[in-house]
Amino acid sequence: MVTVSSYKVRQNKSGESFIALELTGSLEIVQSQNTGNLYATVRRCSMPSTFDEGIAKVMIGSQLEGEIVRVASDPYEYTNKRTGEVLTLAYSYAYRPKGSMELIGTGKVEDLEESVAESQNVKVPANGKLSKATQKKAMDNLNTPAK
Repeated sequence: MVTVSSYKVRQNKSGESFIALELTGSLEIVQSQNTGNLYATVRRCSMPSTFDEGIAKVMIGSQLEGEIVRVASDPYEYTNKRTGEVLTLAYSYAYRPKGSMELIGTGKVEDLEESVAESQNVKVPANGKLSKATQKKAMDNLNTPAK
């Protein structure tokens, strides 16, 4: 299950505004590859909607069947805000409805952390769907543990 945890007003490539819902997955315990320490985390991604802000507010707390999965992406740099360490990541996250292989939405690590700030301006495809090539990469990497 995933939970609608927030929403943001975003702009598509044409400059039109739309509401993107932020989805949060279940609690996971992962092990740091650098220190070996265990820590708790959740996967997050955003998904476009047809809602206005009033409906989006009501949707917060709603649960959807499915999961947030790790998806291979073009490499991008991410700066850990706590340590200042710059990492090169080659994955993001997307929502996969229960019983489906289709992936919806996006979520680079840096974009999701910035979603807390009001200044975020992330471009999400108008249809919110990932390309077939990206979906195939995701299917190939489903068994890869999150970092």
